[in-house]
Amino acid sequence: MLAREDQNSLRRTPLYGLHVSLGGKMVPFAGYEMPVQYPAGVLKEHLHTRASAGLFDVSHMGQIALRPKSGKVEDAAKALEKLVPQDIVALAPGRQRYAQFTNPDGGILDDLMVANFGDHLFLVVNAACKAEDEAHLRAHLSDDCIIDSLSQRALIALQGPKAEAALAKLCAEAPSMKFMDAGPRKVDGLDCFVSRSGYTGEDGFEISVPGGDAERLAKTLLDNSDVLPIGLGARDSLRLEAGLCLYGHDIDATTTPVEAALEWSVQKSRRTGGARAGGFPGAAKILAHFDQGANRRRVGLRTEGRAPVREGALLFADVTSNEPIGRVTSGGFGPSLNAPVAMGYVPTAQSALGTQLFAEVRGQRLAMQVAAMPFVKNTYKR
Repeated sequence: MLAREDQNSLRRTPLYGLHVSLGGKMVPFAGYEMPVQYPAGVLKEHLHTRASAGLFDVSHMGQIALRPKSGKVEDAAKALEKLVPQDIVALAPGRQRYAQFTNPDGGILDDLMVANFGDHLFLVVNAACKAEDEAHLRAHLSDDCIIDSLSQRALIALQGPKAEAALAKLCAEAPSMKFMDAGPRKVDGLDCFVSRSGYTGEDGFEISVPGGDAERLAKTLLDNSDVLPIGLGARDSLRLEAGLCLYGHDIDATTTPVEAALEWSVQKSRRTGGARAGGFPGAAKILAHFDQGANRRRVGLRTEGRAPVREGALLFADVTSNEPIGRVTSGGFGPSLNAPVAMGYVPTAQSALGTQLFAEVRGQRLAMQVAAMPFVKNTYKR
């Protein structure tokens, strides 16, 4: 999950000082110094988020406003549909949707969240891709939209079964929000953008706040004994249990949405026979995958033993074959399950639930089975 990076070139989020004061172990991630864990440790942070509420700094991610030059948000939606296979036109004000930027080969350049704020669209993109994503938007949509980088804003995620109660003390509208609601809200008197979604499988919120106010808001939330700071380590194990993709690992420029088992994210209006079918990069290949199937598929994997199978492990059809049929893209120990879990790509013919495979770990073949995802049932407020 964590890559080596030049320490001198690393950036810091507005919450860097708070992380250090809380004892966060800082590591390089996506060009930033980020906390991988706090003194409680990854295991306790993970389980606390599942049982109570965890506070995550995700300010390294990119926040972009897409403002239609016509003043009509539907024009921004139509423009964005040139770059993503999702139905943005039908996205109602106050709602958000998961989407992907695709390339001419049907691969995924990045995955993102798109919210309709009534008069413009609000996008959240991955940290490692945000410069390229902004350039991509400017190159293709500048005739129709003003692309406004909101780089001075911080982003905080509050996740877990007690997240609503914690945020309700600061935002009266929080309890009335449903999963994937999004829009401007007052939080502790601050002008914020709040969405109700998350990357953990738990009910929760993301709060975009002016950078200069981020530390005060984070401290106020942490004053609640139900809320603990959570680092990248637990964020990764939580999203793995939830069966959610990490860009650059489970999805990338070589995987289509169908191969990645993300068909649910592409609405019928953009598929063959739909009102606005195609018209996005790689549409021919992606729609062919919808209509005829893809040769490979992302699946959940459970081992029959206790040993975690990590990213990069090769997958084989049996104990003796020399030719791998797939590869693990994310893997580790699932604290909520007290067992290892993984995701990876296998031939579609071997993607059925219960199919037995073997992962090669330190020269040995470990038995695995294709398993249903999410590994832990989500608790979103529908």
